[in-house]
Order: sequence, then structure tokens, then C-alpha cells
Amino acid sequence: MKDRVYLDWNATAPLRPEARAAMIAAMDLAGNPSSVHAEGRAAKAIVERARAQVAAALGAEGADIVFTSGATEAAALALAGRGLRSGAVEHDAVIANVTPDLPVDRSGRVAISDPGTCVLQLANSETGVVQDLPAGLALCDATQAWGKLPVAFNWAGAQMALASAHKLGGPKGVGALILRRGTDIAAQIKGGGQEMGRRAGTENVIGIAGFGAAAAAAARDLADGVWARVETLRNILENGLAAASDQTIFVGKEAPRLPNTSCIATPGWKGETQVMAMDLAGFAISAGSACSSGKVRESRVLRAMGYDAVTAGSAIRVSLGPATTEEDIGRFIDAWTDAQRKFRARAA
Repeated sequence: MKDRVYLDWNATAPLRPEARAAMIAAMDLAGNPSSVHAEGRAAKAIVERARAQVAAALGAEGADIVFTSGATEAAALALAGRGLRSGAVEHDAVIANVTPDLPVDRSGRVAISDPGTCVLQLANSETGVVQDLPAGLALCDATQAWGKLPVAFNWAGAQMALASAHKLGGPKGVGALILRRGTDIAAQIKGGGQEMGRRAGTENVIGIAGFGAAAAAAARDLADGVWARVETLRNILENGLAAASDQTIFVGKEAPRLPNTSCIATPGWKGETQVMAMDLAGFAISAGSACSSGKVRESRVLRAMGYDAVTAGSAIRVSLGPATTEEDIGRFIDAWTDAQRKFRARAA
């Protein structure tokens, strides 16, 4: 039996063996991709191969793929100075660069009337709720959805989109901004003119190689139906927890969701307390987005959906992946149920 069970795949997916192999191979190259000699051309070839792999996996052939340090930088690059709007359920990296005033309903769905002025996530990292993408959207944040749902940039209708390698099983610290050809952005990092003049600085060849390999592997998993099996396990998880507690809420269950994500709120039982209890029991889960410098606080997303502060502060996120087993889920149900009974006994 495994000592630890990892159920925080939305925070970061474990590194895929294909990505690891591609990164190790790239480490052996000495050249700078901007150099014109043989060594430089070899490094450039790795970058361009990865660019093609990412484009193919994300359904973005013919679009511009701009490599960045991650989806957060890609969001800043895409959104700076544009004055776009969003709902308050977006990721912090988007919220920091837009006006989050669009209405959000109880199921987490955002109402958009003018897509050309708006940003919309395809899938929420905390609740897993999936949005309908209107044609002509300014930017689609598909960071959580790519690799888990059948979606392609070329038919999504957005002008721009965000991607992050480590959500697909690639390395941390590399991502991409996808641009429909002809879309103008102002470079935020200026210098040598790399990445078609959109993002200066020597490319992270090792990270980019891992990104490309992970994207290709993620596309194969999706085509092979891997995530359908994960969805079955997610449903087993929710049924097991529902049987243990009739006070527990599965946020967004009435809406389309990612196949691996369950946002679980038991009002009065703080999410932070649950995360610590499950950690001690051998399970890695979270109380929301991982991009808050290790802080655990009430869910801004749930508050935007209309939940009260007590419920929003009681939410945890359990996110599964292809390596999750039915045994893992059974063990988690038992551990969570035991912790929940102890909480109820103390609260009585």
C-alpha cells in the first residue's frame, strides 16, 4: 500500500516520463537557440519541435505560440492595458489584469454579452465548472481544461488563450500564450527579440522541450479515453462522501465539470482543518487554488457564486489524475469520513 496518495492534480500534475526524457536530452545541448552555428541550430530545433507539439495538442495549428515562464506571465502579457472584463471566478493571474464585474450564477457560470471585451476560463480550477465559450472571446483561459477536455483553440473562437506545462504533466516554470494570427500584443519583457519579438530573453530550452513532450502525451491520453475512467472514480468519491454526510455540498455538481475535480464543502468544518487532517492521514488535497503563496483562506470563487462565508471557508478541492486508483479513492473516503465524524463529535 502506498504511504501517500496525491489528489491535487489541478495544482500541478506529476512530471510525465516523456517530459522527463525530453528534458534530459535537451540538457546535453550546449547551444543558444539564437546562435546560427550548428549547436545553436540544434537548440532552436528543440524549441520549434516543442512549439509544433504544443500547437498540435492544443488544436492551434497556424496560430502563434509564444513561450513564457507560465500561464501567469502569459496572462499579464496578453491582458496588459487592454481594459478587459471577467467574472470574479477567474484565476488570480487573470483577476489582477481585468475588471471582474461580470455576473456569476450559483452554478459558477459567467454571463457574457460582449465577448470581444471579455476574458473567460474554460474550466475553473477550484470547482471544475466548465463554461460555454462564446464566439469572438478576447481571451480564453484554458489552463485547467487542456489535456482533460476535447477542446481546440482553432474552433474555440477566442483571439488569445493561456496554457501551462505543469498542468499537463510538464515541468513547472514554462507556459504559453496562444495568439490568433494578426492579434497584436505589446511585449512586456523587451530585449533581444526572441519569441517573434513578443517575449525577449533566451528561451528555456529544457522546460520548453518538456512542455512539448507533455502536451503530446496529454493529447494521446485524452484520445485514449483516460479521463473517462478518472470521471468514474470522481463519481465514486462523491457518492461515498455523500453517503457519509448529508450536510456536505458538492459545488457546481449541477453544471458541466472537469472529469477529475470535486469541490466539497461541509459548512462549519474549515477547509484548512480538513487539508491538515487529510495530510496527516496521507492524502494531498487543497482548499482551492494553489497560487496563493501557501495561504489557506475562504474561497473567493465560492463567494462569487453566492455561497456564504462559512461555506466558502469550508471548501476543499480533491482533484484526481490518470494515476489515481479505486483503492486510493476508497482509502480517502474512509479517512475523510473518520475525520468528519470526529469533527461532528467535537462540535456537538
